[in-house]
Amino acid sequence: MDNMRGVENFVRAVELGSIAAAARVADISPAAASQNIARLEAALGARLLTRTTRKLALTDAGEVYYQRVKGLLQELELAEQAVSALQGDVGGKLKIACSAAFARHVLAPLIPAFQQAYPQISIEVVATDRRVDHLQEKVDVSIRIRQQLEDGIVARKLATVPLLFCATPDYLQRAGCPSSPQALLQHDCLMFRVPVDGKIFPWAFIRDGQRYQPELRARFISDDIDMLARMAASGGGITRLADFVAQPYIEDGRLCTLFNKERGPDVEAEAEPLEYYFCVIDRYAKTPKVTALFDFLMENLPTKWL
Repeated sequence: MDNMRGVENFVRAVELGSIAAAARVADISPAAASQNIARLEAALGARLLTRTTRKLALTDAGEVYYQRVKGLLQELELAEQAVSALQGDVGGKLKIACSAAFARHVLAPLIPAFQQAYPQISIEVVATDRRVDHLQEKVDVSIRIRQQLEDGIVARKLATVPLLFCATPDYLQRAGCPSSPQALLQHDCLMFRVPVDGKIFPWAFIRDGQRYQPELRARFISDDIDMLARMAASGGGITRLADFVAQPYIEDGRLCTLFNKERGPDVEAEAEPLEYYFCVIDRYAKTPKVTALFDFLMENLPTKWL
């Protein structure tokens, strides 16, 4: 147990790729972290890391030791947090990453109530559409759509959010109301470019249980979904918006929705929804504060999404 600080610094150095990064996590100097690891190596009588100016590599002994101790370190952290939770002390820093739109329209209205319920938790939200690295950026939770899931990430279904095709009444009076998804080819489509891969997010429909993508004409493209919403609300064309982005515009009459069930037989073709997942890096990341957030979201998200 005298070498626990060395074990912690060693594990973090391997995970983060450098002793300097491990030192930042531990809030100590790189020299102190290096000394802790050196004392651990001396106690074990084996070199664990090969250090160069550019690279940090595990020795054979280091690989064996890392595989054995990384789980123990995580179990100790979970045990400490579980004891605190039993005493009603769920706290610490909680770093959440999600898309800018989800952060703005869904998380922001809910976070004050969550913080009232858990005053010992401080929250940081990384609102971005780029790919987030849990380990390198010290992210506790990422909220991702199904298309963003990666191998190795532990993901739990959080919500199924409807996607709504919207335009202004004036645009539809001027250009005509499309009677089917295929008719979108004759309209000005305002489309979203995914920042992660640079691809345009396809407009997909489900008809008779089959997924298909009609041919479209992209009149305007942006990587900002709120810009697309405002463009549509200004009469720029037809866009597709998540329910949480579209509803304020629909409620005040600036936008109306297309392909509603009351419009006719083509309502059998419905927009493919967005599936959101609550993601952590591994099972050890399911800490009390992370569990508290998941449970809170499940209790407070609109029931129509669950």
